[in-house]
Amino acid sequence: MKKETICVHAGGVIDPTTRGVNTPIFTSSAFGYLDSDTRFYPRYFNTPNQAAVVSKLAALEKTEDGLIFSSGMAAVSAVTQAFLKTGDHAVVQDEVYGGTHAFVSAHFPRFGIQSSFAPADADAIIAAMRPETKFIYIESPTNPMLTVVDIAKVASAAKERGIITAIDNTFASPINQNPFCLGIDVVIHSGTKYLNGHSDMCCGAVLASRELTQRVFRTAYSLGGSLNANACYLLERSLKTLALRVERQTENAMAIASWLSGRPGIARVNYPGLASHPNHDIARRQMKGFGAMMSFEVKGDPGAGVSFMKKLKLIFPALSLGGVDSTICDPVSTSHQKVPVEIREAMGITANVLRLSVGIEHRDDLIEDLDQALRN
Repeated sequence: MKKETICVHAGGVIDPTTRGVNTPIFTSSAFGYLDSDTRFYPRYFNTPNQAAVVSKLAALEKTEDGLIFSSGMAAVSAVTQAFLKTGDHAVVQDEVYGGTHAFVSAHFPRFGIQSSFAPADADAIIAAMRPETKFIYIESPTNPMLTVVDIAKVASAAKERGIITAIDNTFASPINQNPFCLGIDVVIHSGTKYLNGHSDMCCGAVLASRELTQRVFRTAYSLGGSLNANACYLLERSLKTLALRVERQTENAMAIASWLSGRPGIARVNYPGLASHPNHDIARRQMKGFGAMMSFEVKGDPGAGVSFMKKLKLIFPALSLGGVDSTICDPVSTSHQKVPVEIREAMGITANVLRLSVGIEHRDDLIEDLDQALRN
């Protein structure tokens, strides 16, 4: 099936009594177990609502299995703890979500796990591998600078050494990129973003082979980051429109990035769909669409970015991303606030860099809003 059809039809549970087209919400936290081989329990990631969502996501990411979590960071922490132990070494891309960067910096040393932050470049990541390296974590496109990493190159080098690889695929979504098909072992999503798409719930996802999913499960069920039935229902409902939403958002983003790149008040635009983007050729190779995220730098004093956001009338300054509403933020005080200043600056994340999450509104209205904010 094509992805649009998978979004609607994969993974649903048809109730035999009512024959309703939507998966029923199984609100129970207690399930009978006598004369049954299955022990249903929400913390075991195996309730019907959890399974329905995982089936749909696995079909979209072309994996065998997966787990649904209560947040993206619950997914990240479960994966890293499943594959790393005291004495192991991990290579972590330096351009990753700020929460992930903070987690690695603060908690890996507590667990006796060594780590090296490598630049968002396949050759640099490969060069950072050591004999004791057991795990590689990357993100592409990156948050918030939209750097694109050659996923297949990293995955191939890691497989030669028997190293497990994981990627945060949030920005691309399963519609625009399938890292598992490029050789990555574990695909992670902050489902709060595009998978949900309506800025009204928090969730995460891990998609992988059946074997590696079971390895993550054996850690995850002890950590307790499962998702409740009502939230699973909302997520499954949202996934039915994922392809349509992301397609519209991606089209809007391309138009807006092209428009912004010619404005005198803008110092630079970071969007992999632009031919001027340094990783444009890699993005064309491994992505089906260039996504709906971009960042750009406003010219002026360090407060120019925040002043610009305050002039916007339609695009809403807000935390998070990926919803149907267009939102904007300054990563310095939001997503990457906990990343040390010197590391942020080395990545190019300055006070006037703004991250724009493009929604499904009409592109002309969004461009008009950006234009008036630049003019005023």
